[in-house]
Amino acid sequence: MKKTPALGFLPHAVLGFTLTPVLTLLPRVGRYANRRPSLLKRVLPIDAALAEISFQLKLLFICAASAVAFGLPSPAQALEPGKIWVASWTASPQGPYPAGWAVAQPDLSFALPRGDTDGATDQTFRLIVKPDLWSKTIRLRLANTFGSRPVTLGAVTVGLQSTGGNLLAGKAQQVLFQGKPEVVIPVGEEVYSDEVALDLDPADPLVEGHNLAVSFFVKGASGPLTWHCDAFYTSYLTAPGHGDHTRDKNEAAFPFTTTSWFLLDAVEAQADPDTAVVCAFGDSITEGVNSTLNGSDTWPDVLSQRLHSAYGSKITVVKEAISGNTVTSCPRNGGTSVNGPSAADRLDRDLLGVAGLRYVVWLEGINDLGACLISADEVIQGYKDVVERLHAKKIKVIGATVVSSFGSPIASYGFPKIDTERKKLNDFIRIGGLFDAVADFDAATLDPATGAMKATMQPNDTTGGPGELLHPNRAGYQAMAETIDIKTLAPEPSK
Repeated sequence: MKKTPALGFLPHAVLGFTLTPVLTLLPRVGRYANRRPSLLKRVLPIDAALAEISFQLKLLFICAASAVAFGLPSPAQALEPGKIWVASWTASPQGPYPAGWAVAQPDLSFALPRGDTDGATDQTFRLIVKPDLWSKTIRLRLANTFGSRPVTLGAVTVGLQSTGGNLLAGKAQQVLFQGKPEVVIPVGEEVYSDEVALDLDPADPLVEGHNLAVSFFVKGASGPLTWHCDAFYTSYLTAPGHGDHTRDKNEAAFPFTTTSWFLLDAVEAQADPDTAVVCAFGDSITEGVNSTLNGSDTWPDVLSQRLHSAYGSKITVVKEAISGNTVTSCPRNGGTSVNGPSAADRLDRDLLGVAGLRYVVWLEGINDLGACLISADEVIQGYKDVVERLHAKKIKVIGATVVSSFGSPIASYGFPKIDTERKKLNDFIRIGGLFDAVADFDAATLDPATGAMKATMQPNDTTGGPGELLHPNRAGYQAMAETIDIKTLAPEPSK
């Protein structure tokens, strides 16, 4: 997927276009001239080389002058000295609304009456997200991954949520894109905002526990909206045609709610270079199905609490999970528009696209077995392919054993044959030597007497009811997170 840079990074891209050939060509000319003059004349004639250098330098000066003339910031201004961008919150683009396995979703037929075709129309969204690491400086990333037409956002703001769709006292801070309040997200692309200087102290204990409210005004009709259906946080929408309410402090203009996120797929923060980013990667169990709505008690949430207690602000935990997702590209009902691209197919976007990523905790495979009915061996090969690609990028991978779905009434998940294949998967995860460490989620949740999930972990904490023997609840997620050896995720000094 293409990324459209914010203005703060445009000069870097433009100047890099002219600088790179110059910087690479000059040493080459000098090296050959000093060592092999005759070879230089055959491979790279001196006159041609000097002409190329002259042309590149002219372009460089033109771009530099243009940057000054138009007030473009230099590359040095893109980041505070000694800082890097790290992911503070992420959500995987899943498909076009309304495809997906949404949980606890209100009826959106009034908020998005033609959502499958027109998407949103002249209305404002107020998305509630929980940054894992607060910083004085952040930026947003918005995605039109599955759209069929460019999406125009007429205004974007950020602020701290107080309750519901209300903001804490203080202004809703404007977010700019290339110095302008309006941005067009091209089809299939992502855009970064300019830097946003938050009016807060990240060390203030009052900030901890608050959520970030990201409000954006969809100008005109968006067409099919890229979304992430299972947020487990409540966000807010105005009625269609009600215009720009991004600067509203109260929720009066937002009568509709959703438990999904739209368009926004990352919040990045400036942090110290030794900050470790951990990504929880997987399916609906990593997503947190059956956890408490607005409760922040999924296993990645609990892991985050443990890691921050140990390492403070030197670590951040984000999540790239999609309900229904699979390790392999096995066929599923609804296809990728419902279940998202497979882990292997979305790795570049959803993992290698996470700023500052160092560690992955990966729980996945039950959908390959229970929905696609493929063998454990096929899933294991999928594990190997993905881990090999991550290790090539020096990213460590903690493999999590797959929790039991034995006895579940959903599709084939509860069949004895599926449980047999699941055990084969877990044997490989534990002793196969592929992963850098193992988190034994199965041991934490299994009732050995029944072969099913422990009874206390079965009731559905999201919507109530007895549960479905596939997804753990709050108690199960807490137990799973406790099995992870946090020393395997410790920040390392920057090199």
